Amino acid sequence: MTDTAEPTAPTRRAQLKFVLILGGLSAFGPLSIDMYLPALPQMAGDLHAADTTVQLTLSAFIVGLALGQLVLGPLSDALGRRGPLLVGLVLYVVGSVLCAVSPDAWLLVAARGVQSLGAAAGIVIARAAVRDLYSGTAMTKFFSTLMLVSGLAPILAPLIGGQLLNWTSWRGVFVVLTVFGAVLLAVVAFALPEPLPASRRSPARLGRVMKTYGRLVVDRTFAGYALASGLLFASMFAYISGSSFALQGVYGLSPQAYSVVFGANGVGIVLAGQLNGRLVGRISERALLRAGLLLGAVAGLLVLLSAWAHLPLAALLVSLFLLVSSIGLVMPNASSLALAEHARSAGAASALLGVLQFVVGGVATPLVGLGGPGTAVPMAATIAGFAVLALLAFSVLTRPVRVVVSV
Repeated sequence: MTDTAEPTAPTRRAQLKFVLILGGLSAFGPLSIDMYLPALPQMAGDLHAADTTVQLTLSAFIVGLALGQLVLGPLSDALGRRGPLLVGLVLYVVGSVLCAVSPDAWLLVAARGVQSLGAAAGIVIARAAVRDLYSGTAMTKFFSTLMLVSGLAPILAPLIGGQLLNWTSWRGVFVVLTVFGAVLLAVVAFALPEPLPASRRSPARLGRVMKTYGRLVVDRTFAGYALASGLLFASMFAYISGSSFALQGVYGLSPQAYSVVFGANGVGIVLAGQLNGRLVGRISERALLRAGLLLGAVAGLLVLLSAWAHLPLAALLVSLFLLVSSIGLVMPNASSLALAEHARSAGAASALLGVLQFVVGGVATPLVGLGGPGTAVPMAATIAGFAVLALLAFSVLTRPVRVVVSV
């Protein structure tokens, strides 16, 4: 059974407001992860902790981000989006303050767990709110527009974090995140109307929530779109976790040159997302999604060929640019198609989409270093493997089932 209650699209002025607010909420995760990464060595020294202990602050955040979405998604289906979102933003601000003042590494790990719950609320509720406000091609266009805001976060976050460390300590990074969370809390409290009317809410009983999750998991089409986006996102995770070691350690790029490459690839996501927004309506979302996944698979194989055959660096960089850019085509269409038939359970559906991305991405991350520091082939193989699996998941699971009736 599907739930296809369709919303009335907001006005152009309201749409701009939603882009800025929901884009800011979607940026929570990348900002909270990437901004403080340049400060990890400094944090280990200041807190007199082992590097592995400080790295747990990242693990705690990612685990909290995944679990928080599973809880807050269905909760927002029952209570509306604003209440859980405001609570989440308060938790984010409190967690950020605790991070800034933590006297030791273990308290910092716990504080990051609190902070992650607020970030989870922002990500899962922003995506569900898009389904509350839009349907059909309008929803896909909005997801594409949203990438203009949220897609800049992973580009700018490491640069902002690095610059902050020039005039403040790692604690100052968390102060900036506190301010960001407080501003969004104020904006949501005073400028974001409730996007989910009471008539379209679902009870939050545990049995019903588990039944909803079960229905989504066995929904072949939803699973196909969710797996396609999650597997390609894992390919992206492999790039993020392995590219700095491969491009600097194997190919000899300086940190500055690597930052330029990383930023250029991020711009590719934004440009592809805007191209998708212009094409949707003329070309079906499914066709655009297939094109994005095909681009990702071909680019992933080219990355593998470049690393395995020791082709010139330019070949690898072009292949990586095409791979990362494919995210801008895949994510808006996969999200729109996955949520299209689940208006009354958009929070739960959004949660599964988000959790799948982080879980599969977490599997991809350790694979990139299996060959040691002297080769880029494991990273390239991981990128290619997950990109090809994403295309296969889409092709097999979302293909219409033919029913043969015998007479």
